[in-house]
Amino acid sequence: MRLVIVRREPGVALSMDVYADNLVAELKAIRPNWEVVEVAPQPWSKSQENLWHSGIGIRKYYERYWHHPQQVCQVEGDIYHIIDHTNAHVAYWLKKKGKPIIITCHDLVQFIYPEILKGQSRFPAFSMASWQFSVKGMCYADCVIAVSSNTAKDVHERLGIALDKIVVVPNGVEASFQPLPSEEIKYFRQKYQRYPEEICLLNIGSTHQRKNIITVLKVLKTLKDKGLSVRLWRSGGKFMGEQITFIKEHNLEEDILDFGIADKNILLQLYNAADVLLAPSLYEGFGLTVLEAMACGLPVITSNLSSLPEVVGDAAVLVESMDIQAMSEAVVKLKQDSIYCQKLVSQGFVRAKQLTWKKSAEHLVSIYEQLTSQQSKFVVANNSLV
Repeated sequence: MRLVIVRREPGVALSMDVYADNLVAELKAIRPNWEVVEVAPQPWSKSQENLWHSGIGIRKYYERYWHHPQQVCQVEGDIYHIIDHTNAHVAYWLKKKGKPIIITCHDLVQFIYPEILKGQSRFPAFSMASWQFSVKGMCYADCVIAVSSNTAKDVHERLGIALDKIVVVPNGVEASFQPLPSEEIKYFRQKYQRYPEEICLLNIGSTHQRKNIITVLKVLKTLKDKGLSVRLWRSGGKFMGEQITFIKEHNLEEDILDFGIADKNILLQLYNAADVLLAPSLYEGFGLTVLEAMACGLPVITSNLSSLPEVVGDAAVLVESMDIQAMSEAVVKLKQDSIYCQKLVSQGFVRAKQLTWKKSAEHLVSIYEQLTSQQSKFVVANNSLV
């Protein structure tokens, strides 16, 4: 079997690197006799990609929509797996080869929040048009892999792809996300905690509207107003307009510790040292951070929307996404009720063990083999007619 993995350009989307790296490693371990070939577009300067006068913007679209698809088509394979739906346009070209095509869809967030492209692109309307052109390439796939049932539903409803062509294969959590020695956790907390009794809330990810960061800030304020010693640990994107205004108006600057874009080692320590992960997102294709937190033994409070309930199962506190009071009460209960907290932690460990990259890869292997088997039967049948 010669499997061609069509990747995103390196370093542009960290989550896609995590997805591809882990699946490729597991696939090679499960089927060592297979030849796995990885193809990615040529990188461009991200810091200058919108400077059209410099030619960088033109190069970006040339690489993504012309050169890269040609490059993929020149690689011979038995099956092609496009691991990110934003590269689904490659399927327009690959269809001519007559080989099975699989495309993974992680989310269709731009349909739900089209404003996400504002501030990320000089020409949002053009970016949206090109994104829609890309994702509609999934209609040419023999199988669409959805990372959650919620994403599968979006693919079916937004793109009209038949449900029997969509297979749910959840993401996994890396084995490196696990509990750390107590002494290491103690050292980290002492380093960043202002007071021994301080409650450390954790929030990981971007600050886009769908992440509902304003609600996280309101929970922080509510707990502070109750007289509790509390601090928000943040890792991810920088705060934006409304969020900055809220922080200043309520004097929360000293109650927020920003770790920026943390590497995996810092993330691991944050998950282990914090008291609770607060993730009230409005939309997630999967929501990997809640799974990473549970794997590290961190209790999770998250919203009851999109894919989050199916990812966490019974291992997290599910709340209405805007219910600040319910979130605040959940934080206090987790801090004060050690039995309840430990039960949630234990359930989190169980849930994290159910979702691994090895299981994801094993599921994909079965899909690859089924599709190539069907292809072989089709070829034999056609040859018999000659």
